[in-house]
Amino acid sequence: MEEEVRDFFAIILGAALTLLGLIIAFTFSMAVSRYDQRKNYEEQEANAIGTEYVRANQLPPASAAKVHALLKSYVDQRILFYKTRSERELLQINARTAQLQSEMWSAASTSIEALPAPMSPFILGGMNDVLNSQGYTQAAWWNRIPIAAWLLLIMISVFCNLLIGYDAPGKSAYLLPILPIALSIALFLIADIDSPRRGIIRVQPQNLESLAESLHSQ
Repeated sequence: MEEEVRDFFAIILGAALTLLGLIIAFTFSMAVSRYDQRKNYEEQEANAIGTEYVRANQLPPASAAKVHALLKSYVDQRILFYKTRSERELLQINARTAQLQSEMWSAASTSIEALPAPMSPFILGGMNDVLNSQGYTQAAWWNRIPIAAWLLLIMISVFCNLLIGYDAPGKSAYLLPILPIALSIALFLIADIDSPRRGIIRVQPQNLESLAESLHSQ
């Protein structure tokens, strides 16, 4: 009878550990995909700003200079968005970004009146891409692993540790911390990747910084 109980316990333990491994792999995949998405949107945002900066050359000189100045200030704010860790500073950055977006759209829409009709979609389309890319970036930063997934992962981790601790013989007690430590490292890595503003592994605005350096040198 005792042998049957041990066999059944081994089945339960194996199934629990397998389920834990699958959930960790699934959660890690979710975190990495969101990290890659944030990187891709940073690149797209830099491309959109750079493209509109070049398109603004088609505007009258005074209007082009105004749009160029606004785009330079805008890219600086976007870099700060990626780098700041302060929620108070983030509110200021978002407010300044919204103001610049309004000013850029107003400057572009009023400046195209002196251009031929086919040029209007060319200029405004590029400005629309600039504004949309910021919205896509913000949405990607809000897209996090659901709380329910974290709760499920933590609960199964606790149950697996309890099962292993219950079945561990006395001589192997020094091996018991291995699983909790390994799980802690895995969960920390997932949480860090899933924290775009507070984590150690963060998206660096390399494309935006390169663009800002290029624009300010002109």
